Amino acid sequence: MCSSDLMKSPGITVRPIITLGGEHEVNEVWLEDVIVPVENRVFEENKGWTCAKYLLAHERTGIAGVARSKRGVERVKTIARAEMDDGAPLIKNPFFKRKIAELEVDLIALEFTELRTLAGEASGKGPGPESSLLKIKGTEIQQRITELALEAVGHYGAPYFRGFGEGDNEHPIGPDYAHRAAPTYFNGRKTSIYGGSNEIQRNIIAKAVLGL
Repeated sequence: MCSSDLMKSPGITVRPIITLGGEHEVNEVWLEDVIVPVENRVFEENKGWTCAKYLLAHERTGIAGVARSKRGVERVKTIARAEMDDGAPLIKNPFFKRKIAELEVDLIALEFTELRTLAGEASGKGPGPESSLLKIKGTEIQQRITELALEAVGHYGAPYFRGFGEGDNEHPIGPDYAHRAAPTYFNGRKTSIYGGSNEIQRNIIAKAVLGL
């Protein structure tokens, strides 16, 4: 039985979630008395959650997205060099420059944490609660990057319509780098939810690391 057929099994309900940016790329899935054929079982019986936790730990490590965030920071810098603030490039503004610097410091710390985690995995130690740390900090950094990009493009980020670039008669204004600033910001709100919300990750850390 292929995965697409399995999703049609009785008791499985998939409901779309439309993000703040207007996209449909995530869903909520309800499982009610679903019967899974024995030949489709992927782990020991009654050990499904054990398997899921193992997979989630690896997923959360990947969600940290250090390389993607590095590219995001460079993009913000590019925008800040082009946008003017009181007659000078925005990147010269000490308050904006400080925000970028603080973001880069946090990103470096995240990268080293990720490298330590990957080194542990290479030596045979699976990811533990540190994957929750990576997930929390990684998604927070990703959201801060979208916030800074939206702040940098200024008023060009305000006239956002869902149809921009999708075949209608609406056209974005301002430079090309500003066109996706608002929808990217809205879309980025979901990163702190998927893979286990950041609130849940803090509970995991409190229990597994702090013993609370």
